[in-house]
Parts: sequence; structure tokens; C-alpha cells
Amino acid sequence: MKYAVTTFGNPVLRKKAVEIKAVTQDIKDLAASMLETMYAEQGLGLAAEQVGRTEAICVVDVPPDCQGAEFVELNAPVKMPLVLLNPVVSDPEGSLRRKEGCLSFPDLYAEVTRPRSCTVAYMGLDGRHYEARVHGMLARAVQHEVDHLNGVLLVDKMSPTQKALSAGKLRRIKKETLEDSNQARA
Repeated sequence: MKYAVTTFGNPVLRKKAVEIKAVTQDIKDLAASMLETMYAEQGLGLAAEQVGRTEAICVVDVPPDCQGAEFVELNAPVKMPLVLLNPVVSDPEGSLRRKEGCLSFPDLYAEVTRPRSCTVAYMGLDGRHYEARVHGMLARAVQHEVDHLNGVLLVDKMSPTQKALSAGKLRRIKKETLEDSNQARA
């Protein structure tokens, strides 16, 4: 089941995710629906808050040709798509500034500095715990989605200048979100 993507201005995007205690059929169905939604929207990742849910789950699928040639072999053991339950990012290393987008901010991109690599610990859909060292675009996607689970948004990563230059787009997205919300209630 494809979800509608929650956009900037919806309060659920600021909620901190709730830990998943056990892998249930509902969680497996949520993961499948999130992947379907992410692919339909042509995204590289999606967090539960972006589909109006608050479970600590995100999905990521970064194709090798998007990872950057220097990072493909480093990320080779990471099988896509990744379904991350209760993910925790640690051990950041290096720095990489790149343009970043977000499905919750349609048509908005910003230069964001993030660690070049990091470690992510998570539970898989099999209930087992995993840890992976991720690099480049994969590291960026994982960090972006874990930010969502913590209520941190793309706009929070923007410089004051970027926010000022994007103010019109941000207002438009928020206005459309509120209009959609009011129409849903009517």
C-alpha cells in the first residue's frame, strides 16, 4: 500500500520516533509500504514520520551508481534495500558537503555538510541486530533518515543564507501542507 508523503508543516515530522520492541506483521507491512512509497516517489530513503507514522523505522536504497565511484567498493557488503529498525548512528568520520533533497520538501535542495562515513547499528526485519560502516551517499542517506526519526529536518541543516534564499519555497510547502490537512478534515 503506497502512502502519501508527509510534507513540511505537518507536526508529525517533528516527533521523535518510538522504539520498536518486536518485529510484528504490522512492522513488516509498514516496511513494505514504505519501500513501495519511496520507489514510487523516486527517493533514496524514507522514514516513518514521512508517511505519518512514528515507529523507529526507515528504509534506504542507494544504487551503486549514486554512491560515488570512490565509495562503491567500501559499501559493497551492504545489501539494498536496507530496512533499519531503531537505527543509531555513531563514529562519524570526515566531512562531505553535497546537495541534498528530501521527499518532505518537494523541489527544495540545499547544500548540507555531513560526515563522509559513519557506523549504523540497527535491528533488521528478522529481529537480529546488525552494524554496518557506511560511506559517501549511503552514509548521507542513512544519516538523513535517522535525523527524521529524531525530528530533525532538512531545513534544520540549512545555513541562515540558504533558509533566506529558500523562504518562499518553504512558505509554499507549508501552506500546501496546511491546505491539504484542512481539506482532509472537511
